[in-house]
Parts: sequence; C-alpha cells; structure tokens
Amino acid sequence: MNVKRSLLLIFILASLNATAQKEDYVKFGGALRFNIFDKSWVDDATQPEATLDTWRLNVDARTAGIDLSFEYRFYPTSGNSHFLHHGYLGYGFTDDLYMKLGVSQVPFGITKYASHSWWFQIPYYVGLEDDYDMGIKFDYTGIDKLELNVAYFRQPEFNGGASSDLDANASRYSYDITPSDEAAIRELNQFNLRAAYQLSESVEVGVSGQFGGIYNEVLEESEMSTAFAGHLVANVGNFNFKGEYVYYNYAAKDNSGNTLDKIQMGAYAYNYNVAAEANMVVAGLAYSIPVEWGPISNIQTYVDYSVINKAAAGFEPTQHLVPGMLITAGSIYTYVDYAMGKNNAWLGADTWTNGLAEGSADAEWENRFNINIGYYF
Repeated sequence: MNVKRSLLLIFILASLNATAQKEDYVKFGGALRFNIFDKSWVDDATQPEATLDTWRLNVDARTAGIDLSFEYRFYPTSGNSHFLHHGYLGYGFTDDLYMKLGVSQVPFGITKYASHSWWFQIPYYVGLEDDYDMGIKFDYTGIDKLELNVAYFRQPEFNGGASSDLDANASRYSYDITPSDEAAIRELNQFNLRAAYQLSESVEVGVSGQFGGIYNEVLEESEMSTAFAGHLVANVGNFNFKGEYVYYNYAAKDNSGNTLDKIQMGAYAYNYNVAAEANMVVAGLAYSIPVEWGPISNIQTYVDYSVINKAAAGFEPTQHLVPGMLITAGSIYTYVDYAMGKNNAWLGADTWTNGLAEGSADAEWENRFNINIGYYF
C-alpha cells in the first residue's frame, strides 16, 4: 500500500510539474514533396519527368517564454543543394510587440506570399517576395486595425551547401545578390518598414519601404539600394485577390566603379542576371470550393500574373502567368499549375542567364505543366 501511495504521489507531482511547464514545448515536423512536369522547350524521351522536389526538417519550441522556429531544406534534384530556410528566436515583450532575432522573413509587400501558385510571382525571383535575411525584426499590433513591422538585417541568410561545380554563395532559399568576377558585391545593412491597415475584416492595404547598402569589396564602399511597394489583399466570399506594385533600384557598381544596369542574383546554388532597376505589377485571383470528395476538403482555383518593366534602355519586359489549382486533403497539398513565361529565367531554354535582365525582343512564350505533391507534418 505504501508503494502504491508513493507511486500516486509521484504521479501527482509529475502532473503538477507538467501543468506548470505547459507553455514549454518542442515540436518536430517537416515535409516531403514531389514534382511531375512537362516542359515545352524540351522535346525528348525524358518528358514528362518525375523528381523529388524537396524534403525538410522543422523544429518549433519554447522555453522560459522564448520561442524557437527553425527549418532546414534539402533539394536533391537542384544540385544537391541544402540550406537554412529560417531560424530565429522570438520573444513577446507584450501582447502587441513581438521580436524575431535571426533569419526571418523580410517584411515587404504582401506577406507571407504575394502568390497563390507553387511558382510564386515575379518579385520572388528578384528577392522581393518571401525573402529571408539575418537580423532583428519587430512586429507591433497595438494600434487598432494597423500592423507595423520594423526590421534591420545585417546580411542575407547564411550560405548552405551544394554540388562542388555549383556556387555555394547562391545556395540559399530566397534570391539575394551574389558576387561575380566583374562585381564583388553583396547586400549589407538593410532596413525595412512595413505598414498594413485593415480597411475592413476582409480588405487589407499596405505600404513598404526597403533601404540598404550594396557593398563592393574591391572598392570598399557601398551604394544605397531602395525598394517600395503598395499592396491590396481582399477576401469577398470565396474569392481572394492579391494586388501589388513594386519599384526597386539595386544601385551597385562593378569593380571598376561603373554603375551596373544588371546584377547577379542567386538561389538554389544557381545564379542569373537581373535588371538593376525596374518596376513590377502583380495580380492574382483565387476562388475556393469546399468539397467532400473522400479525403479532399477544398479546391482553390487561381490565376496569377506579374510583369517586370526594366529601366535600362533596350531591356525587354519579363512576364509570368500561372493558372492552376490547389487541392487540399488533410496535410497533403497538391498544386496543379500551367506556368507560362516570356523572358522568364525558369521558363525557357535560352532565357536563364539574361531573361530577367536584358531579355530578348524575339523571346516566345514557354510553358511548363507542373504538379507538386507535398505531405506536411
């Protein structure tokens, strides 16, 4: 009987301790995604093709009121690249003020995504959608209907790893400036301001500003880089609309002190050139259809369009059009996209290096039918 009472006492004390520590936790998760695709510019027996898109590891935790959020990704078919997606410590000073220290999403434009499809919109491919950098960010919601984000980023996110024949400086999730033989440049000391106001429960408008240095290691000096955005997000019934206007000027000089009209950017261990100055228009419309088809609970149809108009003389616009649908079945999300592009780095055989820079007046529309199946846990 004494043994039973002792065990009962131990159980009660353990339960009380667990209750006292209920706010502390460690949660592991991840994802596994596959791609099935057919490219219009490839005409051989390899099409259509199925590949392992990515797998990832997530850790979320809390201790003593301090949060941890971490995600690391692996892309076996993209040069065996692997890199940190995000990793930060979070702390809530009050219910209205939250800080993130580490690699977190840059507060710019529509967050978390300006897109509905698996393909993002054009701003992602020039570092202005779902971008992640290393620094400190504050989110403030203490003013009615208004969210303010203020951030300082010392540098881009950390480099990961990749095959030896690829560029380790470009082994990252989001696009950032990478050094080339002509221009030993990198992003340094960036400030971001973002304000989003709820006109109603279903309509958000916002403005964003980004100011930072582009440092040339040969010249040992920085040029001021700027970007501005205005956005609108609206939900009307089952419809969702995302609209955005973006202007940017990645002011930078080459190693001889000449102003650049295009710069090198990289992600997934690959580099390409981007117009140094441009404006972009983004629009996307989606419609959600609740269903009860076995495990399928929702189908969201959408069409996303964006265009980048470049400032340099003779540079041709880049266009990006993606109709598709997202099928939700529990924790399995399937994107079915028909991605179309003109002077688009990711869509075409001859557009990779300079499609987002000078492009070509003779460029044709290319397309890729893509199915991305992901299980998230």
